[in-house]
Amino acid sequence: MKQMTILKALALCMVMWWGCGQGLQAQDQADIKFESMVHDFGTFAVSDPVQTCEFVFTNVGTAPLVINQAIPSCGCTVPEFSEEPIAPGDQGTLRVTYNGKGKHVGPFKKTVTIRSNAKVELLRVTIKGIMVDDADLLMPADSTAEIINN
Repeated sequence: MKQMTILKALALCMVMWWGCGQGLQAQDQADIKFESMVHDFGTFAVSDPVQTCEFVFTNVGTAPLVINQAIPSCGCTVPEFSEEPIAPGDQGTLRVTYNGKGKHVGPFKKTVTIRSNAKVELLRVTIKGIMVDDADLLMPADSTAEIINN
């Protein structure tokens, strides 16, 4: 009888110990922090319609970060990212290219939704800018001064 009680107690302790170990493992989680969530291309000419930027992020979590998808809001926006896991404390980049060729001039705002294994599974970064006709671009200030002085 005593042996059964001891065996039950030992079995219970083993189950609890194993369960606690599993619980600690479940707490390890990736977490992503971007240096900036918005990139402004500013004003650029329709003759130079392809603009590219990089969003730098850090895995501030305790487990490897994996970017599963980067989904653009429009076909004119192309995201590129590494599918390799990013270790805790390491940085990664999300490269985003906007192609305004054939698009109307004027302001634009596009998003890329990032799906990962981070604490917050879905995040959204934004690109924006103003594409103008070449003739609408202002002359640099030093060019204007040169014209006035001549």
